[in-house]
Amino acid sequence: MLSGAEITIQALIDEGVEYVFGYPGGAVLHIYDALFQRGDAIKHVLVRHEQGATHAADGYARATGKCGVCLVTSGPGATNAVTGIATAHLDSIPMVVITGQVPTPVIGSDAFQEVDTVGITRPCVKHNFLVKRLEDLALTIRKAFFIAQSGRPGPVVVDIPKDVTDPNIKVPYVYPRDLSIRSYNPAKRGHLGQIRKAVEAMLDAKRPIFYTGGGAILDDAAAPLTELVRALGFPITSTLMGLGAYPMTDKQFVGMLGMHGTYEANMAMHETDCLIAIGARFDDRVTGKIEHFCPHAEIIHVDVDPSSISKNVKVQVPIVGPVGSVVTDMLGVLRESGGRPDQTALAAWWKQIDEWRSIDCMRYDRSSPMIKPQFAVETLYKVTDGDLFLTSDVGQHQMFAAQFYPFDKPRRWINSGGLGTMGFGLPAAMGVQLGHPDAQVACISGEASILMCIQEMATCKQYSLPIKVVLLNNGYMGMVRQWQEFFYESRYAHSYVDALPDFVALAQSFGHVGMRVEKPDQLEAAMREAFAMKDRFVFLDVIVDPSENVYPMICAGKGHHEMELPPTMSERELA
Repeated sequence: MLSGAEITIQALIDEGVEYVFGYPGGAVLHIYDALFQRGDAIKHVLVRHEQGATHAADGYARATGKCGVCLVTSGPGATNAVTGIATAHLDSIPMVVITGQVPTPVIGSDAFQEVDTVGITRPCVKHNFLVKRLEDLALTIRKAFFIAQSGRPGPVVVDIPKDVTDPNIKVPYVYPRDLSIRSYNPAKRGHLGQIRKAVEAMLDAKRPIFYTGGGAILDDAAAPLTELVRALGFPITSTLMGLGAYPMTDKQFVGMLGMHGTYEANMAMHETDCLIAIGARFDDRVTGKIEHFCPHAEIIHVDVDPSSISKNVKVQVPIVGPVGSVVTDMLGVLRESGGRPDQTALAAWWKQIDEWRSIDCMRYDRSSPMIKPQFAVETLYKVTDGDLFLTSDVGQHQMFAAQFYPFDKPRRWINSGGLGTMGFGLPAAMGVQLGHPDAQVACISGEASILMCIQEMATCKQYSLPIKVVLLNNGYMGMVRQWQEFFYESRYAHSYVDALPDFVALAQSFGHVGMRVEKPDQLEAAMREAFAMKDRFVFLDVIVDPSENVYPMICAGKGHHEMELPPTMSERELA
């Protein structure tokens, strides 16, 4: 016999939950008391803001593949969590968010700290529940975890009124292991006939390319994907969210595609005659102008979510199913057929790609007396030997990290792609570090982004998280400034950040190590010193060139073949 509060905690234990990221308040005090009485059965991480809780749970989920869990109170606790919930929703991250609610008799009366959590979160969750009966609580939590982690993953909110968790009311506890939801049956395997059709199209192609998205990482498809790509000898590109699903240092990887993708990746996408999309959703930042997207290609699209198929781009060979099992089946069909691609055509295709590669599309001024942000990321890669879990905030630093830090393993690159959430990086790094306590974890950020969740440095101190923050400090909201330079005749309306704190002193005030670097020849030594402090949180304030822009860039309304490339030395001198 357990109370609703005890059922909530026991259900989390039965789900194998390791960490709960949360912040207490009146509506969830019964749950917190039950959590306290269970000792170390579940570790609670006290964040400093509910947005930090959701981002930390999100980072934990992305880095480990497990479901992230949050616990917040009603009213402002729930509304503060919405940004993190929407961030997870846009990137399909499995997360269960338990929110407190006012007692059921006063719901709808504008009670203290009451908001319609179900209504507010409905547009940005995979599903949500309001539990009005204690007898339904255990089953609802089981459903929440099942829905969050199956099919196309996503956040699920469970809103629990305070009276449902009353410690004086108890019911028999049975946690349902076998679960069937009549209206929810995600695909467990792709259609074999469609898979055969896809393999035939691949073998017939003259200019094929793989295009992978976050789904390849979420379904742990990296191993079979790598095997399939190498077996065929095709080029492969990736979205921002898919980086690491295929080793980025491998010669078959042609770089990230899309708005800030490489010249060779975007040109190959434009000229391909067979596009194999694996776990990608054809986001606008990837496709550019839809009318110009892959004009010559037969498109094969593998995705677990049927609503993503032909949603933005019409495809010829749709395959609905978990991408890991579909790619594995593709390998099986390929071996069974004994077929090989046209080697002459493939050699000609690679020759063309190598010609595009010969254009150094990410060149920058390496002789500058100022630290270039690209150089900072390259130095970070050198110092960490590419063995790093790297979170980021949003903006220029995010793009520079994606371009200049090649990830050879999945779940190492942790960033907000779909929602583009500033403030994500630091709390996400907390979740990553807790999920991988012995790993090197760093957050790359900008001075505008880091201030949005800067209070989480206190959480890092409380839980002794040895995260390294690499701040690319240019004094601007860098990507906003870049757009204002390109499209608003350099009218920098409110994109310059005045009144910045002394980040070194600020880090030290939280009990951490703070360092500032202003010259290129000081950077490597400073980074090595920072990462040598294995048990300390270190904040590196790296002063970078405020005028640097992210290239290549596909401007709005343009196609993949209409990229803006970085200026040459002579063009920079003229400017």
